[in-house]
Amino acid sequence: MGKKTANILFIGDVVGTPGLQMVSHLLKGYISKYSIDFVICNGENAHHGKGMSREALHQLREAGVDVVTGGNHTWSNFNFFDTLKSDPAVLRPQNYPRGAYGHGYGIYDMGNGLGSIAVVNLQGRTFMSSIDCPFRTADWVVKQVKDKVSCIVIDMHAEATAEKIALAWYLDGRVSAIIGTHTHVQTADERIMRKGTGYCSDAGMTGPHESVIGMQVKAATDRFLYQTPHKYECAENDVHFSAMLLRLDTETGKTVGIGRIFYPEFDTGESLTGEK
Repeated sequence: MGKKTANILFIGDVVGTPGLQMVSHLLKGYISKYSIDFVICNGENAHHGKGMSREALHQLREAGVDVVTGGNHTWSNFNFFDTLKSDPAVLRPQNYPRGAYGHGYGIYDMGNGLGSIAVVNLQGRTFMSSIDCPFRTADWVVKQVKDKVSCIVIDMHAEATAEKIALAWYLDGRVSAIIGTHTHVQTADERIMRKGTGYCSDAGMTGPHESVIGMQVKAATDRFLYQTPHKYECAENDVHFSAMLLRLDTETGKTVGIGRIFYPEFDTGESLTGEK
């Protein structure tokens, strides 16, 4: 009997050189520890904290990442546009208007006799750019791939938690999992929905946490204090690895297990609840 479950690792937003180094340092160990079959990673902030580059992509792929998803900062480095057009391992949100560079979904071989997986990149619209509808776009993509694959994982890159949860209810039972990105803060709401779709509002940030979601504290704070622009500078310290671990039934496409990875854990002092 062949293996019937696939272990998928979804790495939260990789920010700058610190995030890239953390992935390079830890990923192969996690692949071995959890018998990972396929790795998805949001890399839209991998290039100095904003955008993507060929060098960052190469580093992620060398570390063991199979597919790199994006978001609103995918377009921040124009030198990466040719790679967006040509490399099937790089995705940008599918619901950008027709004619935008790149691809929003792909079908990939998981190896180990597990068959193929579809990875879809979507972007929300609440408090973000008014692009095409992610809900209707998801309908279209699912229709394109449902006869080819059982396993479908979506990176929902969005600001509003409500928009992410609404999409999860909308697609419950039609896709394997929906993992949120963009806010850079890992949420503790991982679950399996009623019809078998795995969900978490945000996978978190792989990068420097002595920061304001990856940005140096002073520049970020001054933006709020003075309501004026300040240069984005990537922070460097207190680097953590954030990811979601999914176990998918390759026959039904449903999530049968989901859990968070956050390493190293934050120092929270003495336990106030008695729980370990």
